[in-house]
Amino acid sequence: MNQPLVSIIVPVYNAEVYLGPCLESLRSQTWPNLEIILVNDGSTDGSGHLCAAAARADPRIRFLDQPNKGVSAARNAALAMAEGDYLQFSDSDDLLTPDATETLVRAAQSTGADLVISHFFRVDKDKQAQRGHIKGERLLTRQEFAQEMVKAPANYYYGALWNKLYRRSIVEKQGLRFEEGVSWSEDFLFNLEYLRHVRLVAAVPKPLYYYHKRPGSLITSQATLRKVIRMKRDTFDYYKNLYQDLDLYDEQKARVYRYLISTATDGTTLTLPGRGEKNRRVRESAD
Repeated sequence: MNQPLVSIIVPVYNAEVYLGPCLESLRSQTWPNLEIILVNDGSTDGSGHLCAAAARADPRIRFLDQPNKGVSAARNAALAMAEGDYLQFSDSDDLLTPDATETLVRAAQSTGADLVISHFFRVDKDKQAQRGHIKGERLLTRQEFAQEMVKAPANYYYGALWNKLYRRSIVEKQGLRFEEGVSWSEDFLFNLEYLRHVRLVAAVPKPLYYYHKRPGSLITSQATLRKVIRMKRDTFDYYKNLYQDLDLYDEQKARVYRYLISTATDGTTLTLPGRGEKNRRVRESAD
């Protein structure tokens, strides 16, 4: 079986404290044919120096230093550089399991899938838990995957980039890029647009990514909740149109509209003070 090139894209911004372990997890991948693209997005700490040193030490690492433009612009710059057959993404403060890339690529090769999605680990200080949504190893059509996604569309499992493998040929043929004017949920919008061009999706129940929950990411105020709702209104048309185009809207209309009141979650819940005597349970928001 051939070994296609995989481009792993890592936007970096003020991640000096976490970047070393992240880079080590990328360099330690069992899949040998890699290019790791680091985009330093105007960091004010030592992140840029770490990226440059890593690129000098490992020929598989490519490094771009740019003024601060935001995570979407950083990812778009990396996409313009990427040469891989497949695309993979990582955040600069997280880790991949050593076999992450190999597992995703082998699933794509054995099934012909255009998208591969895996479970992940949620790490909060000294606590670690496996998260995911689709149970078992499955091969789904685009419509079948959309029917699963509508059950929990705000789950990181569907919205995030880092637990998935993409075909770069689809991204380039369709001219897919990240919306630089969107401050939240730009990764979910990318996934929604990519899904339109997918034939098959392979679901891998094995956790391949360590998502680290960092301080300050919880919904702690009504102002933050209002921002979440506003973001949902701004992205809802993308979401609704997908189900209309897949001829699933009439069947799933009630669930589609539930997206508006769901907040992004990694599979956990937390209790916040509510109005009157009742506490209201809400999901954790995206960072």
